[in-house]
Amino acid sequence: QVQLVESGGGLVQAGGSLRLSCAASGRTFSNYAMGWFRQAPGKEREFVAAINWSGGSTYYADSVKGRFTISRDNAKNTVDLQMNSLKPEDTAIYYCATRGRSGIRWDSSDYDYWGQGTQVTVSS
Repeated sequence: QVQLVESGGGLVQAGGSLRLSCAASGRTFSNYAMGWFRQAPGKEREFVAAINWSGGSTYYADSVKGRFTISRDNAKNTVDLQMNSLKPEDTAIYYCATRGRSGIRWDSSDYDYWGQGTQVTVSS
């Protein structure tokens, strides 16, 4: 059974930084791409960032490009999201997800397992 557990969310002032982490179990982690998504109140879930199986390829939503960095440690079965220069509009529940393929996708329907989410709140 695949499990994804996010951590690292919290309250931060605009311009600050947070680092989210997702711990994976139940699947050969290093074979599969991982993604981060977020959902703000009253809005649909949206893509944030994704990383391929090796960590050699990444992709970001335009809204976070240059501010967020996704990385993974296949030895530890973790994927992180470093978030810098945070803005109030980054406020959302952040979810990590895994898909049963090695390559990057940005459509949430391509991911088959999800974590429970971690709240990020950015105050102005």
